[in-house]
Amino acid sequence: MTSFVNVSRVQRVGSLEEYGTILDGWLTVLSRLGFHARHLSISGKLSPWRRRQVEGITLRFHHLDRTLGDIVLLWNTEHPGHMAVDLGSGLERLAWARTQELWHQLIYGSFAEAAPSITLDAIRTATLLLGHGITPAARGAGGITRRVIGAIDRDAARLGVGALVREMYGYWSLVGVLRAPWPEIARAIEEEMRL
Repeated sequence: MTSFVNVSRVQRVGSLEEYGTILDGWLTVLSRLGFHARHLSISGKLSPWRRRQVEGITLRFHHLDRTLGDIVLLWNTEHPGHMAVDLGSGLERLAWARTQELWHQLIYGSFAEAAPSITLDAIRTATLLLGHGITPAARGAGGITRRVIGAIDRDAARLGVGALVREMYGYWSLVGVLRAPWPEIARAIEEEMRL
């Protein structure tokens, strides 16, 4: 999936105890969301990885057989006392694990079988980008919008993209205010595709 709602916590920490407290707090949040502790597990290697001047340890947390996200302890290679925690998941991933619904059905609802996954994902992402005023262009952020719209299957879009844009617009409106109304977004996609 190209676009999703990121759930994250990035924070400087001064000790491993703080890291453990953050992990414990996240397990509490998961429990309150309905993920029973006996179905949660954590996996990873305690041997650190290294990228340039940063080292870290990544642990992944799972509910039953589904990965929910990860928590990373990072530190500066030259100054190991300079540490941070990066905890991350995705709202859709949490909903998927909690409901045990089929992924495609959860993300696209009644449109799950209406078009190829790549097209559905591209319309979902284009709705988010255009809704925030990132219009198609040759370069920059607009270039990404143009590429995303270019992934939409022309045959699947010939009947119009309005209904799916309206559905995705409703979803994205739950997590933030979009600048453009959905009919304008649908029109922009169709114009870019020259339908």
